[in-house]
Amino acid sequence: MPHRKRPKKGPQRLTDAIAKRLPSPAKDNEVTYDTEVSGFGIRVTAAASRAFILNYVTKAGRERRYTIGGFPNWSTTAGRAKARELRRLIDDGGDPLADIEAERAAPAVVDLIERFEREHLPRLRASSQADYKRMIENHIRPHFGRHFKVADVGFEDVDRLHRRITAAGHLHRANRVIAVVSKMFSLAVRWGMRTDNPAKGIEHNREHHRRRYLSGDELARLTRALTEYSDQQAANIIRLLLLTGARRGEVLGMRWADVDLTAGKWSKPPSSTKQKEHHEVPLSAPARQLLSKIRGAQARKHPKRPLGEFVFPGVGDNGHVVNLKRPWRQLCKAAGITGLRIHDLRHSYASQLVSAGASLPLIGALLGHSNATTTHRYAHLFDDPQRAATERVGAIIEAAGNASGENVTPFKGGRRA
Repeated sequence: MPHRKRPKKGPQRLTDAIAKRLPSPAKDNEVTYDTEVSGFGIRVTAAASRAFILNYVTKAGRERRYTIGGFPNWSTTAGRAKARELRRLIDDGGDPLADIEAERAAPAVVDLIERFEREHLPRLRASSQADYKRMIENHIRPHFGRHFKVADVGFEDVDRLHRRITAAGHLHRANRVIAVVSKMFSLAVRWGMRTDNPAKGIEHNREHHRRRYLSGDELARLTRALTEYSDQQAANIIRLLLLTGARRGEVLGMRWADVDLTAGKWSKPPSSTKQKEHHEVPLSAPARQLLSKIRGAQARKHPKRPLGEFVFPGVGDNGHVVNLKRPWRQLCKAAGITGLRIHDLRHSYASQLVSAGASLPLIGALLGHSNATTTHRYAHLFDDPQRAATERVGAIIEAAGNASGENVTPFKGGRRA
């Protein structure tokens, strides 16, 4: 049987044949270095594992060992070429091993999500927090996965998420999700995770605001259903929504400390309003009467203890009511009303203000709008009052003409010769 030649020890020009024949050490590992590229060699472990490595010293004097790849997946020629490439980077002041470590330590999107939920969400209203969490769990987290780095997210990645939700038929939801993503990456810029916001410039789906209002007949039927409904606390919440035009969350979280029945005012704290600003509104006589009735009932229920914090306390007087879905569904069924959301009661309140002659700025003030554009959606409701007003002016002018003995000739258009 021929004698197998063992490779000599010490630096030598490495080849695949030499790499294959190198013996395994009794323990730990041994490195055989190449004579062509300084620091390039092959490491052999006691378990006979072989891998090409590069030893180098950084500009700061730190000794480093970079693992290029395992043999035979990497050939000696390929390993040497990679070593030369790394050498050029090192000579320019680079540290390839530090780059890998930085990449591994770079925050992933899941890290951004966790910080967003921990630091930003608590600043929002409870209803908004719940909605944001649903969007994160149902859309954002599954889209980016566990290993997508914050710095690697591009415009096309965010746009693909928007298009995917849109294609599923959820046009408005797609816009809402992208708004949350945009806020997350805006904070990522502030937190030093990246330098720009990849959600900027996403073309949102066009949204058409709902124009659903309670008709006079629907209001009468709903009022009767409220009177007959078994859960009068839920009925009172709906009544107060009708009387104030407030948002659902504002009424649900209404505190006695913020209500002045004597002055007839409701001071909404910034924590309860959408704009995070203090909003004080007057309470009508029916609203004050309703609140006085609720307050009296609560005082009689617990005569020996102070009045609770909330106008609409939750089960066991712990917190406040948070869900109206079932009562609202049952009330609409009882009243024979379809296609009406709780938020449409707010729109109905605005329509009643228009009918009473209120201006858009006054409506915006009562509803707590910080942007006049938001209130402008009700401008079309002024068509009938405007027509009635101009008819009154016409009637006055016509009556004045008749009183003076002049005949008022209707204008038929065109020009006289």
